[in-house]
Amino acid sequence: MNEFVRDLKLAALFLTRLPLPPLAETEIVPLSKAMRAFPVVGALIGLAGGLALIMGEQMEWPPLAAGLFAVGIMVLLTGGLHEDGLADCADSFGAIADKEKKLSILKDSRLGSFGVLALIFSVGLRAAVLAAVPAIEGCWMLIAAGAISRATAPLLMMSSTPARPEGLGASAGTPDGATALWVLGSAILIAFIALGGSALAAIAYAALAAGLMLLWAKRQIGGYSGDVLGAAIATSEIAVLLAGLS
Repeated sequence: MNEFVRDLKLAALFLTRLPLPPLAETEIVPLSKAMRAFPVVGALIGLAGGLALIMGEQMEWPPLAAGLFAVGIMVLLTGGLHEDGLADCADSFGAIADKEKKLSILKDSRLGSFGVLALIFSVGLRAAVLAAVPAIEGCWMLIAAGAISRATAPLLMMSSTPARPEGLGASAGTPDGATALWVLGSAILIAFIALGGSALAAIAYAALAAGLMLLWAKRQIGGYSGDVLGAAIATSEIAVLLAGLS
């Protein structure tokens, strides 16, 4: 139990900008080992967005305003971590260039037109979906989306190799089989608690979105990077929300 609390803390430190105390030296482990806690942290991020959505409804805001507020709260919590990855991948993969140039664009902090458009569609789609459902339903959808989308990162890391020997994608390590089982089990459990029978569709949508992102990354840069994992989380989160409309 103490080890899972440690992993939960490390996952929260990585995935959020919450002012948590740093890990003690005895608690420091490779990020790949703590990834089993990603779905739980993701569900909590989704819960924060869901509560913001309910608050917006209670204050009788227009549905789209409440949806944007919910998305904004989640972006604030994560520091735009996944949105940054999505925008960088859009700029890099949209460029007509060779692999090395695309990798260079991924590391460039400047935002291009493809990245801007990706962010607009990402925020807009999530807010529009949340505006189309009752707030309590949207809250459950966000909880499931948070858990399932964060589960995609360690699973993709086990399915491919880093595009370059340095950077987050390589330094985090590779999750082992036990971590994968934890990730799958917890994400599926949270999805069924939140969505009931609709969980299977949500998981399928997310798997398709994350899988396509990995295939695109392999064709563009030969593997995954930290930005690719962030983009996979962002796109699979949108996929889960869209599944909730079907």
